[in-house]
Amino acid sequence: MSLTISSAENIAKVLTEALPYIQKFTGKTIIVKYGGNAMVDEALKHSFARDIVLMKLVGMNPIVVHGGGPQIGMVLDQLNIESKFIDGLRVTDSQTMDVVEMVLGGLVNKEIVTLLNKNQGKAVGVTGKDGNLITAKKLKLCQKGTKLTDEIVDIGHVGEVVTINTEVLEVMKDSDFIPVIAPIGTDETGASYNINADSVAGEIAKVLGAEKLILLTNVEGIKDKKDNVLTGLSVKQVAKLIADKTLHGGMLPKVQCAIDAIKGGVNSAHIIDGRIEHAVLLEIFTDQGIGTLITGNGFKEKKAVI
Repeated sequence: MSLTISSAENIAKVLTEALPYIQKFTGKTIIVKYGGNAMVDEALKHSFARDIVLMKLVGMNPIVVHGGGPQIGMVLDQLNIESKFIDGLRVTDSQTMDVVEMVLGGLVNKEIVTLLNKNQGKAVGVTGKDGNLITAKKLKLCQKGTKLTDEIVDIGHVGEVVTINTEVLEVMKDSDFIPVIAPIGTDETGASYNINADSVAGEIAKVLGAEKLILLTNVEGIKDKKDNVLTGLSVKQVAKLIADKTLHGGMLPKVQCAIDAIKGGVNSAHIIDGRIEHAVLLEIFTDQGIGTLITGNGFKEKKAVI
């Protein structure tokens, strides 16, 4: 089917707008945390895969870190294993950890790899256990108690990152592969740990000196008290939003992850709506973007009024 003149002009406009961003980010590493609706909706899954493959094709180095909480919950239900959460973290005993490894390292990871490869990418799936990619330790969850005591709660095989073995990622990147990482790590004894995918993405972004950390969510981005999406924020502006309770609840861990990454040397962090087709490309390659951009100092041309 032939294009109309208006359609052709729109395509040309989009490509022209994208060109300086392609030039700017060629050769740069971009970490994308993949989760939420983008992982379960068929159209969104395929648009995400095409976004990542295109990024690689134009010279960027995307690395995908994925979650899989809903998929883990579904399999646990099928096996009649109760899911328990404390402060939003899944209590992970040995039996649950076996399911986590099966779902994250097997089903979910390989589905993403297959999607990327079907869209002409060269993806390789790994967990943090492969090549000692992620060394972890047991996460100590401290719950506030009385004024005199706090309680350390044992939530099982839930971990936090100690070190990232960048050699594994560099080998894949230099071989033109797209790494797809399941957030499972091991400690010095070989014990496995389920780690928050946002945290893993942030830590990988820091140790690789990534240009961008992109967190896909099920919300439009950071909003002010009037429900307007904010972008071009500095770390100081975000801290102000936390202090005045504009930011609260489930958004806080993602925002803290973004701030930690920037303080660790990542140039910018993006919290974007994964419910929109081609969300990653729209955020990276357009002037307006579609979510919240956070940098060390903010951007004057996109500076939000707070």
